[in-house]
Amino acid sequence: MRLFYVAALLMGSLCMACKPATSEAVAASKADTVPVAERQYSLDENIGAMLLVGFRGTSIDSLNHIVRDLRQYHVGSVILFDYDVASKTRGRNITSPIQVETLCGQLRAINPDILIGIDQEGGYVSRLAVRYGFQRIPSAKQCAAAGIDTVRHYAALSASMLRRYGINLNFAPVADVDVNTACPVIGGIERSFSTDEQYVRQCCDVWIEEQARQGVVSCMKHFPGHGSSRGDTHQGLVDVTDTWQARELFPYRDLPSTTMVMTAHVVNRKLDPSGLPASLSPRITSLLRDTLGFAGVIVTDDLAMGAIAQHYSLEATIRLALLAGADLLCLSNNGGHYQEDLVPRAVKIIRQLVANGEVSEEQIAFSAGRVRHLAASLNAEKH
Repeated sequence: MRLFYVAALLMGSLCMACKPATSEAVAASKADTVPVAERQYSLDENIGAMLLVGFRGTSIDSLNHIVRDLRQYHVGSVILFDYDVASKTRGRNITSPIQVETLCGQLRAINPDILIGIDQEGGYVSRLAVRYGFQRIPSAKQCAAAGIDTVRHYAALSASMLRRYGINLNFAPVADVDVNTACPVIGGIERSFSTDEQYVRQCCDVWIEEQARQGVVSCMKHFPGHGSSRGDTHQGLVDVTDTWQARELFPYRDLPSTTMVMTAHVVNRKLDPSGLPASLSPRITSLLRDTLGFAGVIVTDDLAMGAIAQHYSLEATIRLALLAGADLLCLSNNGGHYQEDLVPRAVKIIRQLVANGEVSEEQIAFSAGRVRHLAASLNAEKH
C-alpha cells in the first residue's frame, strides 16, 4: 500500500510538472478567500510584508538601515544570524541571551507584529549557540534516535527558549528524509530526523506542536527534498534529479496553514524539466499548493546562497521567485557582500514588475495577506 501511494504521488507530480503554472493562477485560485481588510493595504505595504530581511547589528539605533527598512519600506519579517559571511566574523546579531532579548524588543517596538526568524534546529545549525550562553539542543538525528519522547522534550525546550528571548519564527523542523546519509548539508551533519519518511513526519509534527504551544511559527524545509543531494546549495547549483525519491514528499502532506514551508534551491527535473531551482519553479510550487494542498506561507530559501546568486541577478531572482508563487522572499543580506540598499532595490524591482504587468497587484496582496494572517495567529494565541 505504501509503495502504491509513493508511485501514485510521483506519477501525479510528473503530470503536474508537465503542466505550466503561473503565479497569477496560484494566487487567483484562492483569491476569494482573502479577507476584505487585506485589500486595503497599499502596494508598498504589501511588498514590505513579503520581505524577510537580514541586517548587521546587535542593537538598533536610528543609524541602522533596518530602522529605515521597517518604517519606510514596511518590512514585516527579519532573520537573525550569529555569523556574518562577508566579513567572516561572529556576533552579527547574537552575542548573549540578554542582548538577543533586547534586540528583539527593539525590533518589536518599531513593529509590534513583526516576525523575527532564526535557524534554530539544534545540533550544527544552532544560531543560539552554547558559545553565546544559550542551552544546548541536540541535532535532529540525535533527538530522533533517542525516541519520540526525547524529540518532544527538546522541541519544547527549544521553543521555550525562543519565546523567552522574543523570537517567534523558527526555520525548523527539517523535513528532509535522510536518503543520502553522506549529504554534506543534511545527513552528513545530522539535520535529518531519519531515513524513514514516516518517522520524519512524526518528529516534525511533534516539533510543530511544541513550537505552536509557545507561540512560535514553524517552517518545514527544504521542499521538495534536499536529503538525497550530494552537494551544498550554499556553495552552488545542486541537481537532485538522479537521486531524489518520491517518498521525500511524504512529510509535506496535509500540513496546517499555520506552518510555513521553505522551498529549496535544488534542481529536480523529475518535477520540473526546465531545470529551474525549486525556489524559482512554478511547477514545484504548484505541486506543493495544488497536489499536496498546502495553503500556508511559502518562503524561499536564502536568495543570497550560491545556487541562486551565482546564476541569477537580483532582478531575475525576484522576478522568478514571484512568478513561482513565493509568498515571502528571504533576503538575508548575508552572502558575498553586504548591501545597505538591498531592501530599497528589492522594492523598486517589485514595483516595476507590477507596473510592467508581469506580476499582478492582486498576487502581491494575497501573499502579503497570508503572511499577515500568520503573524496575526500568533497575536491571537497571546490573548
